[in-house]
Amino acid sequence: MVIKKGEHGALLFNDSKVFFAPALPLEEVFDPTGAGDTFAGGFAGFITQSENISFDNMKNAIIYGSNLASFCVEKFGTERMENLEKTEVLSRLQEFKALTQFDIALEN
Repeated sequence: MVIKKGEHGALLFNDSKVFFAPALPLEEVFDPTGAGDTFAGGFAGFITQSENISFDNMKNAIIYGSNLASFCVEKFGTERMENLEKTEVLSRLQEFKALTQFDIALEN
């Protein structure tokens, strides 16, 4: 199950596993209309393209859907999505990765 929480990210539940992905913080949100649909389309498209419904792949799909939704809110309606370039998507995925990836030292 996926629960989309708008600007607060998304949760993925599968058996006893849980994954949380934050929404990418943006300086300005112009129009949030359609962001949830864009997220769902990105999520479903990623799963369909990969043909992999494992939990780990669904985590990637959550990030991909969130990434696409972050573009959707930058302009009114579908305007931003109509001119979106693959390089922009990949660049923002790198921003998303930098935002969420960290190393932590655990003491024994």
